[in-house]
Amino acid sequence: MRDISAADPPLPTEPDPTAELVRSVRRIAQAIDVRSREIARLTGLTLPQLLVLQSIRALGEVSTHAVSRDVSLSAPTVVAVLDRLEARGLIVRYRSTSDRRIVHARLTPDGEAALRDAPGLLRPGAMRALADLPPERREALAAAIRAVTDLIAAEAPA
Repeated sequence: MRDISAADPPLPTEPDPTAELVRSVRRIAQAIDVRSREIARLTGLTLPQLLVLQSIRALGEVSTHAVSRDVSLSAPTVVAVLDRLEARGLIVRYRSTSDRRIVHARLTPDGEAALRDAPGLLRPGAMRALADLPPERREALAAAIRAVTDLIAAEAPA
């Protein structure tokens, strides 16, 4: 009987760039999940809640649709987040005076304080390392992440 393993050495395998990309994206997702839990433990806010609060602060008195686009969450998800933030007194919502179908949101003083006291979305060490990069390197990094996102993001239905 012939010993196949001794007679035929295994063929070298090429690294799979797709598998490497998926593993890297998975590591990013895992790091975001861990940081999200840390932020929730420290602040009582989920990562989507914090993102929505930051969006409202950056955009001013804003519609649900604008927040949804800004934070890349669906409108129903943003509405659910706004419901929770409003129940906690961190935002107020009101109807537009020019178009009653549009609902605006703005931060309350408690919402401003929550953002002021909240930790950064990235760990402090990551923030320092990012700040230490030259601006062109930060821009290249952001462009690469956007490109990966565009590659793996779900396509809109035709």
